[in-house]
Amino acid sequence: MDMIQGLLIILLSMWMVIDQQGLVLTTWFPIMVALFSGLIMGDMQTAMVIGGTFQLMALGVANIGGSSVPNWGLATVVGIYVAIRTTHDIEQAKAVALAVGVPVGMLGIQLDVLAKLLNTYVTHAAQRAANAGQFKKMNRIMWIGPVIFALSTGVPTALCVLFGDQIVIAILNFVPEWFTNGLSIAGNMLPVVGIALLLQVMPVKKYLTMLLIGFVLAAYLNIPILGISIVGFALAYYYFTTQMSKAEAQTTTGMTMDEGDDFDE
Repeated sequence: MDMIQGLLIILLSMWMVIDQQGLVLTTWFPIMVALFSGLIMGDMQTAMVIGGTFQLMALGVANIGGSSVPNWGLATVVGIYVAIRTTHDIEQAKAVALAVGVPVGMLGIQLDVLAKLLNTYVTHAAQRAANAGQFKKMNRIMWIGPVIFALSTGVPTALCVLFGDQIVIAILNFVPEWFTNGLSIAGNMLPVVGIALLLQVMPVKKYLTMLLIGFVLAAYLNIPILGISIVGFALAYYYFTTQMSKAEAQTTTGMTMDEGDDFDE
């Protein structure tokens, strides 16, 4: 069973980057890969807590223009695998996942750059084959690109799967206790940081009343997130239909006035 879980985790990490480069069926967001990692490892609660932590770290980070950013999806997969194998305590698992996943995610920057550099040569080779009219050869060469990207995440994941416990023990023995405690504190502060980042891009001033309603429902009435989402959807639907009715009324009024002007003429 452990071997099957390790193999599935490696395949998930390889599929994640391939999906990121084109298909986007499952997405590479930490919270999404945490869902599949939790299914594989059989501990959905721990996986989703770790995935949510890394998702908040990934907020506001995007590889615009082909730039490389920390691979928090890879950090999530590796962190969940090692944490669940190491401990069953959620707080301890989160600290282990951060201690292991953050360095792996930062390593993902260099691996992503290396993969893109290698794929530059792949693209030029395919272009030369296309210019020579060798289209079958071109297609075969183009398959090398996804393989390179898959290896950029599959290799570090495989190393963590094969030497997971030893890596964690070595890291925890090397890293001082104050640092791991700091990671745990930072992980608990990340929800606040994530909300602050979201508020910067949301039209808060325009919809401040909606924000206050959601805050009261969550903080004082202890309504679950699903209930708050339903209330939010109802308010959004009411606002949308009201605005559409106003737009239709203005359009109708404008057409009536135009028709009246034509009749007068």
